[in-house]
Amino acid sequence: MANLILDERDQQFILYEMLNVEKLCGYEKYADFSQDMFDMILTEAQKIAVEEILPTLADGDKVGCTLVDGKVSVPESYHRAFRLFREGGWIGMSFPPEEGGQGLPESVKTAAIDWFYHNFAFVAYPFATEGAAHLIMTYGTEEQKRKYMDKMVQGIWGGTMALTEPNAGSDLGNMSTKAIRQPDGTFRIQGTKIFITGGDHDLVENIVHPVLARIEGDPAGTKGISIFLVPKYLVNEDGSLGKRNDYEIANIEHKMGIKGSATCLINFGDHGECYAELLGEERQGMKIMFQMMNEARLAVGMQGLASASIAYLHALQYTKERLQGSSLMEFKNPEAPRVPIIQHPDVRRMLLWMKSSVDSLRALAYFTAYCFDMEKVVQDEAEKDKWLGYAEILTPIVKAYSSDIGFRVTETAMQCYGGYGFCCEYPIEQFLRDEKIASIYEGANGIQALDLIGRKLGMKKGAYFMNLLSEMNNTIAKYKDLNGVKDFAGDVQNAVNKMAEMGLYLATCGKQGKFLVPINNAYPFLMMMGKVVSGWFLLWEAGVAQQKLNELAKAQGVDQGDAAAWAQFVKGNKNAAFYTGKIYSAKFFAKNVLPEVDAAATAIKNEDMSILEIPEESFVSY
Repeated sequence: MANLILDERDQQFILYEMLNVEKLCGYEKYADFSQDMFDMILTEAQKIAVEEILPTLADGDKVGCTLVDGKVSVPESYHRAFRLFREGGWIGMSFPPEEGGQGLPESVKTAAIDWFYHNFAFVAYPFATEGAAHLIMTYGTEEQKRKYMDKMVQGIWGGTMALTEPNAGSDLGNMSTKAIRQPDGTFRIQGTKIFITGGDHDLVENIVHPVLARIEGDPAGTKGISIFLVPKYLVNEDGSLGKRNDYEIANIEHKMGIKGSATCLINFGDHGECYAELLGEERQGMKIMFQMMNEARLAVGMQGLASASIAYLHALQYTKERLQGSSLMEFKNPEAPRVPIIQHPDVRRMLLWMKSSVDSLRALAYFTAYCFDMEKVVQDEAEKDKWLGYAEILTPIVKAYSSDIGFRVTETAMQCYGGYGFCCEYPIEQFLRDEKIASIYEGANGIQALDLIGRKLGMKKGAYFMNLLSEMNNTIAKYKDLNGVKDFAGDVQNAVNKMAEMGLYLATCGKQGKFLVPINNAYPFLMMMGKVVSGWFLLWEAGVAQQKLNELAKAQGVDQGDAAAWAQFVKGNKNAAFYTGKIYSAKFFAKNVLPEVDAAATAIKNEDMSILEIPEESFVSY
């Protein structure tokens, strides 16, 4: 195995055999690219990931970040990796070339960062910067772009996202940070923000904070919120750095995982002199910040995928090397030789569940990114809207389902190690600790579920959801009669039908005034939808794989009806083995995971109100 970060063969399969992203090069927007260029970029991404980013993973966890005299220092090993990362142009990969980026399709960018996100503590610094720079590119004035964005895209300066307050987490409308208007058109910020990723560090010369605040006199709630650019150091007219701005790093959080990521508490304007510039229009702060939040939610989904991928590959290698017990067929023979634990049925069950999960999560992430690409390149407005609709519906699933399943895959990988997995001498325990945060930040997964139920499913009067269902049904129709796939295509069809039924059911409950039913069941429905979408992608992958497998067999004259010859063919041909793995991954998921969809539907239809009816005093009795 060349690396233990991700399966590059799987990456190539999804990009070029499933999604055919090379066809994007036929559109004017991406006409300067080719598949060879995409491959070169991904090869370089793999190189820097394996040689520079991965080696900092354990060190970042061990060393962590320090706060001394108001200044934050990151692990020393991060400095070389960050320098090479920014010099390689990995920040702002999808930015237009005229704005300092490479102009890459989102799908190829997603594949590149798939190599990086196993070490989210490290990549949080450059990619938080990218998100902040993108805000400025979209909503900033030309002066702000030249003043701040250019150096942020180059990685010379950093960026953050300053939303959360001690009493305003998911309820951002309750924030108390205020902006005081100045005669010269600038503002002064006063307030406290917490949980700021990369809020301060020594990797860059300056840091620009997009800060949500309410201008004095503006209305309460989210409608009265604006967004401001708050630099660590003020910028002189010639672009040089001026005086330190009036804010203080009061604390860095001591966390369970991602210890190399500086999570800061910042007090802005204790002396009334915290300089800020309005970004965009007044009272449009939430609309503007949601661009960055949506990008961050997709990034968190990638964190779930990356954790699942690296954990699965480590567990797979371990189960091939760890000798314990005898073969199932010789368990009564005390003289039987010990075998690798991958030969034991329960271990194979865990491995195949992990494989099917990783396969589906990668397809989900790459397809969602591809939707954004297609929305940009197609000319027909209805076609644009269709692709945008897919992305809108899938975004909360990418974030919530991927982060939850990513944690469960990592947990299952630890189980494969037995007691050793719980010990620090193996990396799996760090993978688990680092991944847990993904279901919590950038909008806890319960919030994502409410967004899916309360907003996304009803977009365009349900047209986005119906279009996605139609796309799923088209895939099923394409492969339902294909030998090797038809055995489980019906299982996927049943799951899709059940999801459609439940979407309509929850909508009907809302119209009938039973709005608590969809609210109470928002998270179960999101997880149901995540499983159905995963089943769809796995069927799609299996269909492509089976067709490729048929072509291989025909080219080499292998009779698929000859069991012995076929087994030898799969064993001796890497592509045949890979495609066979895709088919079994899909079959296992359809037969063993998708039945959970029916159970979830039954539970939702019960309309049980226990979670609201139980008295608070009854949760525990002392």
